[in-house]
Amino acid sequence: MKPRPEPVRIIACGMIARETLAVMESLKLDHLSLACLPADFHHHPERIAPAVDEAITKARADGYERIFIGYADCGTGGDLDKVCERHGVERIAGPHCFAFYQGMEKFAALEDRDMTAFYMTDFLARQFEAFLVKPLGLDRHPELREMYFGNYETLVYLAQTDDPDLTEKAKDAAKFLGLAFERRLTGYGDLTSALAVAASV
Repeated sequence: MKPRPEPVRIIACGMIARETLAVMESLKLDHLSLACLPADFHHHPERIAPAVDEAITKARADGYERIFIGYADCGTGGDLDKVCERHGVERIAGPHCFAFYQGMEKFAALEDRDMTAFYMTDFLARQFEAFLVKPLGLDRHPELREMYFGNYETLVYLAQTDDPDLTEKAKDAAKFLGLAFERRLTGYGDLTSALAVAASV
């Protein structure tokens, strides 16, 4: 009988929780367990590295020897890498989830073209009002749209799933922000391979 793999704790951003669980289920990675940090750290990247540091320490105390970080750099300016190095753990490669969802090679190829793109994921399409409109005050002060989004030209919806309802939500978001709309069906991109490697190391 094949021995059960050693448990792996995945410490991830709440913005990718649903997608991480979907990958874990599709690959039958039953020995992975997910612990998520608040999605709103997206608005406060300075909180990510300290929170990950604390979460790693807790996971070690809970008996996890194998830990993988479900974050890219995500605006931490290298601080997350310092935490990972100190604890001897790995994270998902790339600057942010918008890159690893597309795949790093494709992201690099489109980076110049996307200089004026505002990226949206399934999570952001689903939570547009609660996660962006209200926190930024756009519902109360529409004039702020130009300040926050005036340098963008296109809302690029990076679709993890082929969901017509989410596509309509993303289109509505583009209209609300006064941006052109483009949809790219990315699937889970490099998240799938990253979790597969984390599960097997």
